[in-house]
Amino acid sequence: MKTKILIVDDEHDIVELLEDLLLQKGYNVATAFSQAEARAQIEAFKPLIMLLDIKLPDGDGIDFLKEIKPKYSGLDIIMITGLADKEIALEALKNDAADYITKPIDLNYLTNSVLAKVVTGFSG
Repeated sequence: MKTKILIVDDEHDIVELLEDLLLQKGYNVATAFSQAEARAQIEAFKPLIMLLDIKLPDGDGIDFLKEIKPKYSGLDIIMITGLADKEIALEALKNDAADYITKPIDLNYLTNSVLAKVVTGFSG
């Protein structure tokens, strides 16, 4: 069974790039461009991993992380942002984000981070 990954970002170019990369790596991928779409996708698609942008048109990604993580404790959430801000990174990690990646995204790092979550998700 392919690992399910949900990409949540309002930048269509980023979503397309990440979707293509993850599909090539053999993952099952769904996308959302807002928190509202992400909520629906989490319920319907049931991802193991979510790549979540911090700035979304309908709210803050950190607040969304705080809302979603308690409800879906098995969901690994990797935060993605254009802001290299240590305080935001610490806030994300304090609230159980699995990782924090800044744009432009290092695709090798992202691939390794996703793979680490997949491996720990199946072993633990």
